[in-house]
Amino acid sequence: MESSYLDRDLSWLSFNHRVLQEAQNEQVPLYERIKFLAIYSSNLDEFFRVRVASLRSFKELRKKTRQALNIKPKKTLREIRAIVDRQQAEFGRIFREEILPELGRQDIFLIPESEYDAGQQAFARQYFREKVAPALHLIRAQTDQQPPFLRNKALYFAIGSGDRQELQLLEIPSDELPRFVVLPSAGQGHYVSFLDDLIRFNLEEFLPDRPTPEAYSIKLSRDAEMYIDDEFSGNLVEKIRQGLSERNIGLPTRFLYDSAMPAELLQQLVELFQLSKNDLIPGARYHNFNDFFTFPNPSGKVELYDPPMPPLPHPELEEAASLLTAIEEGDRILHFPYQKYDYVPKLLWEAAEDETVESIKITLYRVASKSLVTEALLHALSRGKRVVAFIEAKARFDEASNLFWGQRLQEAGAKVLYSYPGIKVHTKLFLITRREGEKPRRYAYLGTGNFNEKTARLYGDHALLTCDKRLTTEVAQVFQLLEGRIILPRCKHLLVSPFALRSGFTALIDREIEHARAGRQAYLILKMNSLEDPGMIDKLYEAAQAGVKVRLIIRGICCLLAGIPDWSEGIEATSIVDRFLEHARIYLFGNGGQEEMYLASADWMTRNLDRRVEVAMPIYDRKIFGELRELLDFQLNDNVKARLLHGRQENRYVQADDEAAPLRAQSATYEWLRSKG
Repeated sequence: MESSYLDRDLSWLSFNHRVLQEAQNEQVPLYERIKFLAIYSSNLDEFFRVRVASLRSFKELRKKTRQALNIKPKKTLREIRAIVDRQQAEFGRIFREEILPELGRQDIFLIPESEYDAGQQAFARQYFREKVAPALHLIRAQTDQQPPFLRNKALYFAIGSGDRQELQLLEIPSDELPRFVVLPSAGQGHYVSFLDDLIRFNLEEFLPDRPTPEAYSIKLSRDAEMYIDDEFSGNLVEKIRQGLSERNIGLPTRFLYDSAMPAELLQQLVELFQLSKNDLIPGARYHNFNDFFTFPNPSGKVELYDPPMPPLPHPELEEAASLLTAIEEGDRILHFPYQKYDYVPKLLWEAAEDETVESIKITLYRVASKSLVTEALLHALSRGKRVVAFIEAKARFDEASNLFWGQRLQEAGAKVLYSYPGIKVHTKLFLITRREGEKPRRYAYLGTGNFNEKTARLYGDHALLTCDKRLTTEVAQVFQLLEGRIILPRCKHLLVSPFALRSGFTALIDREIEHARAGRQAYLILKMNSLEDPGMIDKLYEAAQAGVKVRLIIRGICCLLAGIPDWSEGIEATSIVDRFLEHARIYLFGNGGQEEMYLASADWMTRNLDRRVEVAMPIYDRKIFGELRELLDFQLNDNVKARLLHGRQENRYVQADDEAAPLRAQSATYEWLRSKG
């Protein structure tokens, strides 16, 4: 083989292609298909702002340094460009040839300004004068002068009129006004217009000095990576605050333009903004398809969406008079988004009210802008509890929210700790300490997902609630580590990175290899978001070659090449992309028939194993073990939303056996949990 690993960034693009497949899938309700187009667009924009920006910065390294790091940024950037061009063409085809006609069959029409009827024209002029015109800002620019600043991800019109006169730019105020405007209709059907087109319709009135002005959409994406992961000096929080202020003025990473734009106008823009050919990405008439998250449904038809799956009550926690008492009686497991998230802030609120509770300690990685969790912590402070919050200030794109809540908690009297330079705290834990006689009783939350009510409705995650001293004692050690009271946690049950996660998982794989070589049953079932670390991939290759059966369920990046003859044919890899984002990490080890299972906050990426504080927790409770095993089997047997990741990740759907009934893991999970309620 040329290489035993698939490039990380190309694998990520393969994942985004799976998102695009959902937009193409006719079995998906229409407005969910539109949502997947928005997700694809949003994903791609972040990819350019972060990953492409990083690769372009690598180009500036000396050749010897690039070779030492085994980085080939120019080659990778060329491959990225080719793949993105193909995907964008497919994106446009899906939108034009599938989504728009299907909207029409539902009597919903997205029309350009050239198709407005008389009533819609009158509406467009009034709407423009009353709401749009006051929000418009015309920018005049000369190529021999300082270029105007284009806001990151904002939409603009480049306005030409057939001659090379002063260049004019007009920002589309889509952050102030809806991107889509519902138009009046004199007959049947519902009509919707892009805000862009409504502006185009009124452009001559707005620019009376420009004869027949023509407007072409442009958008500039800027470098959003703050390059702080390897900083080892100075006040990190201040660096984050400074980085946030600079994020929107980063260097260009993608200049998206309407490919119908005249070459002369494009050349003016290239000269004005000093763009290189690598910056230029031709597109269609409209940009920022992530705005389709808000595409209106004037028909009101509910069948255009997925059927509702309201979060289910937990059978033991829903009627419990006290959540603390319920956890004392036995370990509990929560499955989001299938079950209610309400129990998490409710448990913290109960701890705040309990007179015997002394302290609450928590790690906060991505905090909701309106957070019931932090409100419960603030209430605990008002009740005299000691609160320690470790806030990860480097959680990309959530830094501002995290810092806001950190400041609120600190002002209310909490001990707030922020990121350590060079390492992220990604683990999801809280620890409640309650004084019962002379000895404390601890209650721990160990999860795979963030303390975020919003994402808990969208992300598939698990959360263990336990009083098991084997686990709570070691969770306390993790917090002692974060508070700087110990240097090294001495854990026998939890696997904690960057100290023992890699070695712990490696030892468990080695045990499977020993079982296989001894002729015993040996297998691994590993579910994670991303598999990128070369060392762990090599260990899986070694296991497969020793006869260990390896099943992988990888949502996103998968740099392992599965199913290669004489190399990895014992490895089967699939990916599930469905209505909920698969986010849980489950690691199952066959162990000669005595299965062991861990949940974790960590993927098998080098950063998770070596540069983050992460926790993998064993599942000791046999009832919970069986429950998770059942849900894992649904994932393994999905033949509706699962794709094969063999070879070069062609994203072929798993084909059901002739006698097998269709099994969609997420729907099966919901129905199974509902039957338990």
